[in-house]
Amino acid sequence: MTETFRAVDRLMQKGMSQGVFPGGVILVALHGKVVFRRAYGSADCFSRRPMACETVFDLASLTKPLATTLAVMHLVQRGLLVLDQPCCVYWPDFFKADKAAMTVRHLLGHRSGLPGWRPYYLCLKDIRSQERRKAVVEEWMAREPLLSPPGKRACYSDIGFLVLQGLIERVAQTTLDRYLEASIWKSLSVQGLFFNPSNRPPVEAKYAATELCPWRGRLLVGRVHDDNAYAIGGVAGHAGLFGTADAVWTLLQKLLFIETGVIDNGPLEPSLLKMFFHRQNGTDWALGFDTPAGTGSSAGRYFSPESVGHLGFTGTSFWMDRRKGIIVILLTNRVHPSRHNGRIKAFRPLLHDAVMEQIGSV
Repeated sequence: MTETFRAVDRLMQKGMSQGVFPGGVILVALHGKVVFRRAYGSADCFSRRPMACETVFDLASLTKPLATTLAVMHLVQRGLLVLDQPCCVYWPDFFKADKAAMTVRHLLGHRSGLPGWRPYYLCLKDIRSQERRKAVVEEWMAREPLLSPPGKRACYSDIGFLVLQGLIERVAQTTLDRYLEASIWKSLSVQGLFFNPSNRPPVEAKYAATELCPWRGRLLVGRVHDDNAYAIGGVAGHAGLFGTADAVWTLLQKLLFIETGVIDNGPLEPSLLKMFFHRQNGTDWALGFDTPAGTGSSAGRYFSPESVGHLGFTGTSFWMDRRKGIIVILLTNRVHPSRHNGRIKAFRPLLHDAVMEQIGSV
């Protein structure tokens, strides 16, 4: 079926030649089978190391749906979290004053009222590494004033998912990465998704390089690109997940199989997946997942409204059409060697349209 994707192949080649990204991997799956998988360009422009289908990427904000959201989902299934219960029930010292009415649903759907981002990492250099996460989560974020009352309006928020990480770890009594490995990834036989703690030297030859980081003074290869995630140890609710295109596909495909009943003994209930995949009233967000916007979606024109997906700052994305059984994963190193390259915004919908047109799903 590779011949079918000549237009997609040409578009990926054009993306490299026009400087959209130095390299990338695209994977297309249809009804549970990979029908196109190819690597392009360079994993590292300085060493001239070529990209490979097995290259590991910093998945950036794909951490939100593929890690943090799944951990929340599992805790909901176990009865340890309730979506519409005020979070102060679980963590009264954090959720007080203007945050007292905030729920898990608010956090997952980016309707918590919390701001999108703060440069916490700039204030952490004089704090010992083992104390940084406590300073951010238990002190600084707890003092963040809300931009609006919980539930009032949507604002995409890294801080909200850092708060979710703290909530997960408080309720589960273990770290986010350990909980995911034991409760989700191992149960689904998903290999190749992991966090890289900041104190663990990576095997650089495995990874797509990201940025020449101005404040760390080095090229980032196998070290989390997100500044706040790195500063608090590399394991974070909003970023820090690494993986290959095949690992992302394996996880997404198994979630789809569970929802549709192909797998009947997974770690998550089909009804729970349906609930989390459902678009929330008044927004384009599901619970932890994005859905195609009516106009200007990165998914292009042909993904059905039942689709879910997400973007990552480093140049990563996935879209999964639950109705049509189509999964498209695009992993690139568009921030290599600098984050000041926004060409991928216009490229993504063109690519997704080309994929859908080539497989006749328009």
